[in-house]
Amino acid sequence: MVFGYHDVGHRCLRVLLSQGLEVSLVVTHAPDPTETQWFASVERTARDYGIPVLTPENPAQAGLERILSEMRPDFLFSFYYRRMLSAALLQQARRGALNMHGSLLPKYRGRAPINWAILRGEPETGATLHYMVERADAGDVVDQLAVPILEDDDALAVTRKVTAAAEVVLARSLPALLDGVAPRRPQNLEDGQYFGRRTPEDGRIDWSRPALEIHNLVRAVAPPFPGAFSDLNGSRWWFHKTCVVARRPGSPGMPRLFGVEGRCFIGCRDGSVLELLAGRIDETAIDLRALAADLLRKPMPLPLSQH
Repeated sequence: MVFGYHDVGHRCLRVLLSQGLEVSLVVTHAPDPTETQWFASVERTARDYGIPVLTPENPAQAGLERILSEMRPDFLFSFYYRRMLSAALLQQARRGALNMHGSLLPKYRGRAPINWAILRGEPETGATLHYMVERADAGDVVDQLAVPILEDDDALAVTRKVTAAAEVVLARSLPALLDGVAPRRPQNLEDGQYFGRRTPEDGRIDWSRPALEIHNLVRAVAPPFPGAFSDLNGSRWWFHKTCVVARRPGSPGMPRLFGVEGRCFIGCRDGSVLELLAGRIDETAIDLRALAADLLRKPMPLPLSQH
């Protein structure tokens, strides 16, 4: 049985089916009309293979415990399902309940692990297959695979890497799981940290921070995620893509936007400089050459506090 959502849910479900496993039921989320559906539909994938699908708003109130107690599945898999599964549900899997998590556990347990890893400037993350216990992302690890996070990778790029890593981890772990010889490595939870969910307001830029921290925020929440923003001159400015072009720590100055030869730059508080490569003002994409010409004549100071 599979609880799944998003690209990882889609790809991992296909791995199970490609290796000949019988998936008797898929539980996923109904499309959220407020969310841009830029990722694959687990529901559509399941229906393409003739697998029954449930989309309960709350699995704890959907009678799933009774359904599973009647099915008695060998394994229960959770692939990017957005709700915690109760201990009563986990216990219905005769041979184990396993989750695919988008980090190198025990690091970045909890919500939005890819976004948090980028935000904190990590050089790598990955996918981890682990047994589920009542505490989130705390069960024994079966296997994991690291992927690099390059300095200019945004969250979408890293999500695609982690999705591919999840597919590899599951495919190479299944034979041992089926044979009952898969490894179980206990986590040392003190080596990691739990992170909570992020909200769109968390994308507000603090211009008092160093350039690299601002760059990390921009790429951690770049579209299709909510985006990094700042309220300037009565409009909301969205900063979708930046890169670090000069590092001058120790030479503090007032943050500002300025233009040079048709390009737009952000002078940051620590003296380092970012180049603005894409963004919008309110709902209009920024014409970088036109903005650069305006900023060449009159650089724009950036507020040190917007809270």
